[in-house]
Amino acid sequence: MNMANQTRVTEFIFLGFSGMLYLRLVLFVMFLTVYLLSLMGNTLIIFIVLMDSTLQTPMYIFLGNLSFLEIWYTTATVPKLLATCVSRVVTISVSGCVAQYYFFFSMGATECIMLAVMAYDRYLAICSPLRYSLLMRLPVCLRFAAGSWVGGFVAPLLPTILISYLDFCGPQKINHFFCDSDPIFKLSCSDTFLVEALGYTCSSVVILSSFLLTMSSYGHIVVTIIRLSSREARKKTFSTCASHLTVVTIYYGTIIFAYVRPPAKYNFTMGKVVSVIYCVVTPLVNPLVYTLRNKDVKKAFRKVLTRKTLLLTKSTQEI
Repeated sequence: MNMANQTRVTEFIFLGFSGMLYLRLVLFVMFLTVYLLSLMGNTLIIFIVLMDSTLQTPMYIFLGNLSFLEIWYTTATVPKLLATCVSRVVTISVSGCVAQYYFFFSMGATECIMLAVMAYDRYLAICSPLRYSLLMRLPVCLRFAAGSWVGGFVAPLLPTILISYLDFCGPQKINHFFCDSDPIFKLSCSDTFLVEALGYTCSSVVILSSFLLTMSSYGHIVVTIIRLSSREARKKTFSTCASHLTVVTIYYGTIIFAYVRPPAKYNFTMGKVVSVIYCVVTPLVNPLVYTLRNKDVKKAFRKVLTRKTLLLTKSTQEI
């Protein structure tokens, strides 16, 4: 293809979800509500973990990291999604698109690794309770958390660099609400075989390896729970990891469907629908299951709320 006779594209146009204006407005209200609830819920978890010393244990340190991650994970894509619902023309520069691709997949990879680390933490706590405090000391916990972030941000680095060297010469319309891999490749007039193969390999390795590690941890947990003699003990032990398992099931179910498959099998309409689940819905599930199902978090929240109320009352009386 003669690049000299073609005009380089400098920006892309998101198509988002098509339909009548009132339908897009309904979607806008739904997505905005879920997005705001997700931001508030995850911020609340971070606040509670920081404010209550009893929650500053490995399990809740990982949870705080996961909540911080979810805030930026949704913010990487949802603002553009909301814009496509209320505006006919929503654009992004080519460099901005590459940056969005990198940060979205970096945080997605970080979440995969973080969920595997959290599953390993629960495995140690349930299967090796006597050695847990030794094996998961605070320095070890912080290294695991830092390693999740570093590993997640390194994983998509090479595919992103290769994408930045692709040429785009039209059309410039992205059939999505964010810069996902397949829609970007479809718009390039360069040979994308290498970057597609590398991107597919990287995403598959990160997703499947972290998923298998997570499932391996839970497999050992289930065996340990079954061996418990007391029914009450089995119920109590399983409840400690049930919320994490809920998040894992929903998240991995959608991303495996979206990214662990040959690029040629990509369906744009189905891709956008599935993307809404892991970009918008899943980040809200995290604070919901961890706050509604976790007694420690609810107790800490009441304690922090009571403390703030007493301080406010005391300040008012002094005035």
